[in-house]
Amino acid sequence: MPDHSNTSATTSRRLRTTALRLGAVALLIALWWAVAAAEIWPPVFVPSPQSVWQQFLDTTGLSDTARPGWAGYGLGEHLLASLRRMALGCAYGISGGLALGLLVGLIPAASTVLGPAITFLRTLPPLAYLSLLVIWFGIDEAPKVWLLLLAALPPVAVATADAVRGVPADYRHAARSLGTGRAMLPWRVLLPAAAPEILTGIRLAVGVAYTTVVAAETINGVPGIGGMIRDAQRYNQTDVVVLGIILIGLSGLAFDGLLQLAQRRLTPWRGRV
Repeated sequence: MPDHSNTSATTSRRLRTTALRLGAVALLIALWWAVAAAEIWPPVFVPSPQSVWQQFLDTTGLSDTARPGWAGYGLGEHLLASLRRMALGCAYGISGGLALGLLVGLIPAASTVLGPAITFLRTLPPLAYLSLLVIWFGIDEAPKVWLLLLAALPPVAVATADAVRGVPADYRHAARSLGTGRAMLPWRVLLPAAAPEILTGIRLAVGVAYTTVVAAETINGVPGIGGMIRDAQRYNQTDVVVLGIILIGLSGLAFDGLLQLAQRRLTPWRGRV
């Protein structure tokens, strides 16, 4: 029989958590409105929530403006362009990070050769090699995707290598004794056992890529949220800049929520004895 008391307690806890989060957001907006209304700083520095909301209506075409959108594109087009670049860069970066992490974690010689290169790449800020990517690949989509790929790859590679090394040797011995071949050992034993740490690395990689998307779109980034922010900054349109920042943050929260859901579904044993 289902335990109704546990279900009720879980529901109550989720409602409290949701109420606290909504209260925190409401408090933040109230503080923002109060600071803007007090005019401590000019609106070009701190735009009001009403101004940002109006820009949202204008750029989405929900208001009565004659030319909705920004730089010839609607807000949805800007957001979809950025998300497409994010999806491509993260997909390639995560795939490459998993492959490199397995090599480094399983083969000592690969760790010696590739480990310093991964660490070197991980310590570089994205803007350090953006100009080089533009020289190599031009100003179209390729340098943007490559930049996001290079931002997402190192966290996944490091997390995968450390997780694979941390798998107990008993797991390998048990799998071999049950007939698992060397070629299938990484896929049937090592990756499933290391999945929680790898998924954490993927969450970090997506977060790093999100912090890089504005830099990736500084070069010919329209349509794109980063390009929209860059273009609005040139004309001191702070309300559009704030709108873009909010959209990047909200979409990042949505992505992270999906990754947390996948983490709970794929590794339900994590955190349990």
